[in-house]
Amino acid sequence: MARLMSILILALFTLTGCQAFFLGMEETVVMEEPIITTDANVEFVRAVNNGDSWTFHVTVRHPDSGWDDYADGWDVVLPDGTVLKANPDDPFTRLLLHPHETEQPFTRSQSGLVIPEGITQVTVRAHDLVDGFGGVEVVVDLTVPVGQNYVVE
Repeated sequence: MARLMSILILALFTLTGCQAFFLGMEETVVMEEPIITTDANVEFVRAVNNGDSWTFHVTVRHPDSGWDDYADGWDVVLPDGTVLKANPDDPFTRLLLHPHETEQPFTRSQSGLVIPEGITQVTVRAHDLVDGFGGVEVVVDLTVPVGQNYVVE
């Protein structure tokens, strides 16, 4: 019970910190409460338009327990199901190479993602070795600067 309370308190501070870090603007990000499951969950997305390409900063939570069960990647998915990848040979938009047992949630970034003209919405999902996809996803409207669990710059 004490461990659960510690995790919940840490999550509260982390989410509050994420909100303050990512905002830097007057709008308020709507943050849902984190869902604690065995799936890899996307908690927050920061999408940055670099002109010709985008950088995605994605915060993931998963109860990594070691090399046999950890969040091993996340994807940016177009409405037609196409997965964006900086390197077409990668299994995910962002491959995660090791467990993050003591760093939860954690944020990793991927740059160089080209979103086709006319696409205004993407979905960000996370994957883990045991359960695959199935956790909380974040839908990002690229035309709206602030939304539920995301910001667009």
